[in-house]
Amino acid sequence: MEVDFNAIAEQVGNLLQKKNLRLVTAESCTGGWVAQVITNIAGSSNWFERGFVTYSNQAKAEMLGVSRDIIEKHGAVSEEAAQTMAKGALEHSAADVSLAVTGIAGPDGGLPDKPVGTIWFAWANTTGALATQCRHFAGDRFSVRQQSVQHVLQGLVNFISAGNRI
Repeated sequence: MEVDFNAIAEQVGNLLQKKNLRLVTAESCTGGWVAQVITNIAGSSNWFERGFVTYSNQAKAEMLGVSRDIIEKHGAVSEEAAQTMAKGALEHSAADVSLAVTGIAGPDGGLPDKPVGTIWFAWANTTGALATQCRHFAGDRFSVRQQSVQHVLQGLVNFISAGNRI
Protein backbone atom coordinates (compact mmCIF):
# COMPACT_ATOMS: atom_id res chain seq x y z
CA MET A 1 0.00 0.00 0.00
CA GLU A 2 1.52 3.28 -1.14
CA VAL A 3 0.63 6.23 1.10
CA ASP A 4 1.27 9.81 0.05
CA PHE A 5 2.35 11.11 3.43
CA ASN A 6 3.47 14.44 1.98
CA ALA A 7 -0.05 15.14 0.72
CA ILE A 8 -1.56 14.35 4.12
CA ALA A 9 1.07 16.42 5.95
CA GLU A 10 0.56 19.34 3.58
CA GLN A 11 -3.19 19.15 4.19
CA VAL A 12 -2.56 19.16 7.95
CA GLY A 13 -0.16 22.09 7.64
CA ASN A 14 -2.50 24.13 5.47
CA LEU A 15 -5.38 23.58 7.87
CA LEU A 16 -3.31 24.44 10.94
CA GLN A 17 -1.98 27.61 9.31
CA LYS A 18 -5.46 28.64 8.18
CA LYS A 19 -6.72 28.25 11.76
CA ASN A 20 -3.52 29.76 13.24
CA LEU A 21 -2.86 26.61 15.31
CA ARG A 22 0.32 24.83 16.35
CA LEU A 23 0.58 21.05 16.70
CA VAL A 24 2.29 18.78 19.22
CA THR A 25 2.55 15.01 18.77
CA ALA A 26 2.71 12.25 21.39
CA GLU A 27 3.79 8.95 19.87
CA SER A 28 4.49 5.51 21.20
CA CYS A 29 4.23 2.65 18.69
CA THR A 30 4.93 4.94 15.72
CA GLY A 31 8.27 5.95 17.24
CA GLY A 32 8.37 9.48 15.84
CA TRP A 33 7.14 8.58 12.37
CA VAL A 34 4.31 11.14 12.60
CA ALA A 35 6.74 13.93 13.51
CA GLN A 36 9.05 12.84 10.69
CA VAL A 37 6.22 13.00 8.15
CA ILE A 38 5.24 16.45 9.39
CA THR A 39 8.76 17.86 9.38
CA ASN A 40 9.27 16.60 5.82
CA ILE A 41 7.16 19.58 4.78
CA ALA A 42 9.08 22.80 4.18
CA GLY A 43 7.78 25.48 6.49
CA SER A 44 6.43 23.03 9.07
CA SER A 45 8.19 25.06 11.78
CA ASN A 46 5.35 27.56 11.33
CA TRP A 47 2.79 25.06 12.65
CA PHE A 48 4.64 22.15 14.31
CA GLU A 49 5.64 22.96 17.88
CA ARG A 50 7.25 19.71 19.05
CA GLY A 51 6.92 15.95 19.29
CA PHE A 52 7.19 13.50 22.16
CA VAL A 53 8.28 9.93 21.52
CA THR A 54 7.26 8.05 24.64
CA TYR A 55 7.93 4.44 23.82
CA SER A 56 8.28 3.18 27.39
CA ASN A 57 5.75 3.43 30.19
CA GLN A 58 8.31 5.41 32.19
CA ALA A 59 8.60 7.95 29.38
CA LYS A 60 4.81 8.22 29.15
CA ALA A 61 4.73 8.95 32.89
CA GLU A 62 7.66 11.38 33.03
CA MET A 63 6.99 13.34 29.85
CA LEU A 64 3.20 13.23 29.52
CA GLY A 65 1.80 12.44 32.96
CA VAL A 66 0.39 8.98 32.25
CA SER A 67 -0.01 7.67 35.79
CA ARG A 68 1.01 4.26 37.06
CA ASP A 69 -2.65 3.82 37.99
CA ILE A 70 -3.72 4.23 34.35
CA ILE A 71 -1.06 1.77 33.17
CA GLU A 72 -2.01 -0.80 35.84
CA LYS A 73 -5.78 -0.51 35.42
CA HIS A 74 -6.08 0.01 31.68
CA GLY A 75 -2.65 -0.58 30.12
CA ALA A 76 -0.42 1.61 27.99
CA VAL A 77 -2.58 0.68 25.00
CA SER A 78 -5.92 2.08 26.12
CA GLU A 79 -8.27 4.97 25.64
CA GLU A 80 -7.21 6.38 29.01
CA ALA A 81 -3.52 6.30 28.12
CA ALA A 82 -4.11 7.90 24.71
CA GLN A 83 -6.26 10.65 26.26
CA THR A 84 -3.66 11.40 28.91
CA MET A 85 -0.89 11.45 26.30
CA ALA A 86 -2.81 13.98 24.19
CA LYS A 87 -3.60 16.19 27.19
CA GLY A 88 -0.07 15.87 28.58
CA ALA A 89 1.48 16.88 25.28
CA LEU A 90 -0.55 20.09 25.35
CA GLU A 91 0.39 20.75 28.98
CA HIS A 92 4.11 20.32 28.21
CA SER A 93 4.19 22.44 25.06
CA ALA A 94 3.09 25.74 23.59
CA ALA A 95 0.83 24.01 21.05
CA ASP A 96 -2.90 24.50 20.52
CA VAL A 97 -3.79 21.02 19.29
CA SER A 98 -2.34 17.57 19.90
CA LEU A 99 -2.50 14.06 18.62
CA ALA A 100 -1.51 10.86 20.39
CA VAL A 101 -1.00 7.30 19.23
CA THR A 102 -0.30 4.19 21.31
CA GLY A 103 -0.65 0.59 20.28
CA ILE A 104 0.68 -2.88 19.63
CA ALA A 105 2.41 -2.95 16.25
CA GLY A 106 3.74 -6.49 16.63
CA PRO A 107 4.89 -8.97 15.77
CA ASP A 108 4.65 -9.81 19.50
CA GLY A 109 2.97 -8.24 22.49
CA GLY A 110 -0.65 -8.93 21.68
CA LEU A 111 -3.15 -10.20 24.22
CA PRO A 112 -6.55 -11.83 23.73
CA ASP A 113 -8.34 -8.54 24.49
CA LYS A 114 -5.68 -6.42 22.74
CA PRO A 115 -4.35 -8.32 19.73
CA VAL A 116 -1.46 -7.14 17.58
CA GLY A 117 -2.72 -4.28 15.47
CA THR A 118 -4.73 -2.64 18.27
CA ILE A 119 -4.06 1.08 18.20
CA TRP A 120 -5.59 3.87 20.30
CA PHE A 121 -5.66 7.43 19.01
CA ALA A 122 -6.50 10.71 20.71
CA TRP A 123 -6.79 14.31 19.58
CA ALA A 124 -7.13 17.28 21.92
CA ASN A 125 -6.98 21.04 21.97
CA THR A 126 -6.46 23.80 24.50
CA THR A 127 -10.19 24.59 24.67
CA GLY A 128 -10.77 21.17 26.26
CA ALA A 129 -12.04 19.26 23.23
CA LEU A 130 -10.96 15.63 23.20
CA ALA A 131 -11.70 12.76 20.80
CA THR A 132 -10.52 9.15 20.77
CA GLN A 133 -10.71 6.16 18.48
CA CYS A 134 -9.52 2.57 18.55
CA ARG A 135 -8.60 0.76 15.38
CA HIS A 136 -7.44 -2.77 14.64
CA PHE A 137 -5.07 -2.84 11.69
CA ALA A 138 -4.02 -5.98 9.86
CA GLY A 139 -0.58 -6.66 8.44
CA ASP A 140 3.00 -6.81 9.58
CA ARG A 141 4.67 -4.36 11.95
CA PHE A 142 5.54 -1.90 9.17
CA SER A 143 2.01 -1.95 7.77
CA VAL A 144 0.36 -1.47 11.18
CA ARG A 145 2.61 1.50 11.92
CA GLN A 146 2.10 2.99 8.44
CA GLN A 147 -1.68 2.70 8.76
CA SER A 148 -1.47 4.28 12.22
CA VAL A 149 0.45 7.31 10.94
CA GLN A 150 -2.02 7.79 8.11
CA HIS A 151 -5.02 7.39 10.41
CA VAL A 152 -3.81 9.77 13.13
CA LEU A 153 -3.05 12.52 10.61
CA GLN A 154 -6.37 12.10 8.77
CA GLY A 155 -8.07 12.05 12.16
CA LEU A 156 -6.41 15.36 13.00
CA VAL A 157 -7.81 16.90 9.82
CA ASN A 158 -11.27 15.59 10.75
CA PHE A 159 -10.93 16.77 14.37
CA ILE A 160 -10.07 20.31 13.35
CA SER A 161 -12.42 20.52 10.37
CA ALA A 162 -15.46 19.02 12.11
CA GLY A 163 -15.39 21.32 15.11
CA ASN A 164 -13.22 19.09 17.29
CA ARG A 165 -15.09 15.87 16.64
CA ILE A 166 -14.05 12.80 14.71
